Amino acid sequence: MTTQKIDLLHWLLQYMGAQKQPVLVTGASGFIGAHVVNELLKKGIKTRAMMRDTSLKNLLPNSEILEVVYGDLFDLESLKNAVDGCEKVIHCAANLLVGKLDPQKDVIDTSVVGVENLCSVMENVKTIVHTSSIAAIRPTKFENNSVFTVSNWCEDASLKSNPYGFAKAEAERRIRKWAENRNIRLITIHPSIVFGPIFHPRHLEGSMSYLKHYVSGPPFVLDININFVDVRDVALAHVNALELGENKRRFLIHSSDMWMKEIGQILKLKKGGRWPTKRLPKFIAYFLAIFHPKLSIKQLKKSLGIKVSYDVGDSWEKLQIKAYNPEDTIIDSINSILNHT
Repeated sequence: MTTQKIDLLHWLLQYMGAQKQPVLVTGASGFIGAHVVNELLKKGIKTRAMMRDTSLKNLLPNSEILEVVYGDLFDLESLKNAVDGCEKVIHCAANLLVGKLDPQKDVIDTSVVGVENLCSVMENVKTIVHTSSIAAIRPTKFENNSVFTVSNWCEDASLKSNPYGFAKAEAERRIRKWAENRNIRLITIHPSIVFGPIFHPRHLEGSMSYLKHYVSGPPFVLDININFVDVRDVALAHVNALELGENKRRFLIHSSDMWMKEIGQILKLKKGGRWPTKRLPKFIAYFLAIFHPKLSIKQLKKSLGIKVSYDVGDSWEKLQIKAYNPEDTIIDSINSILNHT
């Protein structure tokens, strides 16, 4: 096939996609949401990006098949307007429990009440891909070296013990119950901690805080094992699930686990220079947690020296994804952080 014919075919596919109803992406200014929008546009799929702050629309690509709309999970009228005319929805809007967020108002309510409000306006939606998390899979109490699969549920979380796990698991339960007796395909995506290139400095918060430490943090690391996946794989999982995901299926999207020291060693090897690799003794880590705004002794007791793993099963195969090399994810993430700070 000639280059001209290939270009014409590509244009026709884009044109046909532009004539279809748009795919709504909630939380489109977030780290995962922005990458989902980017992936949809790369595939020539007409997209409606929902944001609470539409001034952030510039972090998305400029495209004729992209529409940016205002939407707030606590504003039913805005949700109705955002969903109107969409038969496919990718629901990414949520908050991580980072910094000064209120666990009930900003984390649990955003996930649980937010998903209920969204469900209440999705009368004509046929397919929904819901962003969940490994936090909805891994219980609050677990043993070292445990291995979890999509058959596991976080059933022991609460506002006090594990607000983020409670929020993600409860939101998933609510949307599954809502979809139970309806003619709708529901697929849930469960990424581990998400790393990768960012589109905006606001994406440096949340999961990328772990890697931000290597650029602007102290010259030591904690004895913490991090389960992570590339945000580009997570985005592709959401987009491919629109067509390839079986109804009611949970997809665990995870690629690697590394100790913080190992990440520092990779950076030294691949980029040269000095990177944090010295592991902080446990008793000093506990002492520093007293003063650190994003750490607590309770958190450290659950994570220092603890390792868990995840069995993704056939997730990559079913969603037709070739996962990024974890070392490439680390390097691309760090380069992106350096470019945005």
